[in-house]
Amino acid sequence: MALPARLLPLLEQFDFARQRLTDRMTGPVVDSGNGTDVAVGPMTDAEYFWEPGPGCWSVRLHSEGPGPAAALLTGVGAWGRETASPPHPVPPPFTTIAWRLSHLSEMLALRADHTTGTRSLTRDDYEISGDAATAVAAFDTAADAWRAALVSADDTALDTIGHSTYPHGSDAENPFLEIVWWMNQELLHHGAEIALLRDLFRVQHPGA
Repeated sequence: MALPARLLPLLEQFDFARQRLTDRMTGPVVDSGNGTDVAVGPMTDAEYFWEPGPGCWSVRLHSEGPGPAAALLTGVGAWGRETASPPHPVPPPFTTIAWRLSHLSEMLALRADHTTGTRSLTRDDYEISGDAATAVAAFDTAADAWRAALVSADDTALDTIGHSTYPHGSDAENPFLEIVWWMNQELLHHGAEIALLRDLFRVQHPGA
């Protein structure tokens, strides 16, 4: 099936942003943005869990429960991601790389499932990663699943409201093409946040 022409630039943007984030988390180099390769090592567990200030939301063991700034842990398995029942705190708590990466990967995986999969997975079905390497691999798996959902879409699907039945967004109100755009901006902005946190960790922990 030939891909719809209006999907192509969004797919190219997704592929670029995904590769850039993966390179930023794994190395050995990342494109600086002007074609120059910048050396970068694999993300460590210390970076993954780093809390730059008090009251951060992060990923924590279910057996230990959420920290004092959160009320709940979502996800299946030993680890959970901190959250709270609506309405969420204002201003929102600062979140760690672990939180941001698991949030992004969960969105990719669940939206893929609610587009071309079982259309049944919830946040409580998603396995949260307890270390950086596993989290990067989970992101790669989730990104693969979402990309497969994208390339399955024809023009009719792109125009269909509710083509994705993901329950935690605007999928029931917007055409699928707008959901594709939205997921790209989620990848772009969370990818930038993760990159910045890696930079801040490096300057705060020289030689770590």
